Amino acid sequence: MKLLYIISICFIFLTSCDLNDDNETTYEETTYLTEWHLIEVNGGISGETDEFDLNTVVWTFNTENNVLTVVNNNTDDTKEDALDSGTYSYSETDFGGIFYLSIDGDEFGEFSFSSSNNFLTINATELSTEMVSDGYIYEFQRVLVEVE
Repeated sequence: MKLLYIISICFIFLTSCDLNDDNETTYEETTYLTEWHLIEVNGGISGETDEFDLNTVVWTFNTENNVLTVVNNNTDDTKEDALDSGTYSYSETDFGGIFYLSIDGDEFGEFSFSSSNNFLTINATELSTEMVSDGYIYEFQRVLVEVE
């Protein structure tokens, strides 16, 4: 008798649930754009270090059509800031697990991404063919911007 009672209760619970709830909550998927904000540049002949506030120099990579958009609001000509505002074509090359970034067909440097702290480093002293003694190392911080 207990078994019949348990089966009946289970049957009631299982059949009383309606998977087609008319009061469904609708969730909108949030889309984010990844921006890379230049925060520090090291190197050059004199070994200088230049620091930037967020939103001063912003790089956005469009991975669908390999276009880099740069918004450069740096007004201090004494600071190395890489590229002027504009759009550039880019490509990535893998040489034995080391990745290199080319911009408008010219190799710019070795790049690496640290997911633990959301930083992108582009080392323009390390090219696939040689080391460049007067190059720069560019540090970028990732900023996610909600797209409406």
